[in-house]
Amino acid sequence: MSGHSKWANIKHKKGKADALRGKITTKISREITIAVRMGGADPTGNMKLKLALSKAKANNIPKENIQRAIQKGAGALEGQSFEEITYEGYGPAGVAMMVSCLTDNRNRTAADVRHVFSKHGGNLGGCVSYMFKQKGIFAVSAETGVSEDDLMMIALDAGAEDIKSSEDGFEIITDPAAYDDVEKALADNNIEVAMSEITMVPDTMAELSGEDAEKVQKMLDALDDCDDVQDVYTNADLPEDDEE
Repeated sequence: MSGHSKWANIKHKKGKADALRGKITTKISREITIAVRMGGADPTGNMKLKLALSKAKANNIPKENIQRAIQKGAGALEGQSFEEITYEGYGPAGVAMMVSCLTDNRNRTAADVRHVFSKHGGNLGGCVSYMFKQKGIFAVSAETGVSEDDLMMIALDAGAEDIKSSEDGFEIITDPAAYDDVEKALADNNIEVAMSEITMVPDTMAELSGEDAEKVQKMLDALDDCDDVQDVYTNADLPEDDEE
């Protein structure tokens, strides 16, 4: 169950520079609002909200922004009406990409995403979702001091599917249905989680280097710059230098 951890590659992360802070806050706040509208303001029974709040905490979103987003979703404040849309296609070197968006204008969002795919040598369209599976991911830092054997016993007993280890720590992979049980087991055993989310994990990774890796990274950065894009999932395995 050990091996090189790939999760940081699977979901392209935002927040590379302080200049992006405002955009990150806006995107996560929007995600919270939509989650409340869809499933209510109680995260106990609303997985979308629970994950959005976890993302807000990880990105140090101010409490007042979170509360305002919840109020918008609950109808206490006026707000725009957003919907979720996912676009699928291929990037440079044939890597698969799924682009998750929240938008109040389908035509604008489609045009923006199509422009990025076209400009960076991608091909919007076609089905790639069959290459991905929805999984829960928990990252536990090596600094917690928990041993791999102890963590494996706790996580697997709670329903986790797999555990991978690396120099930085451990990655626990679960079926989404077991997410809450694994989260509770970790908390009950006082194991601090550095990151947790439900994400799209590719069945296989496409290892890239050189010019191909650079082209894919530029395309991912361009998608990040689109206001309506929330998350980008890809099977591209980029060198660490290209992730920085």
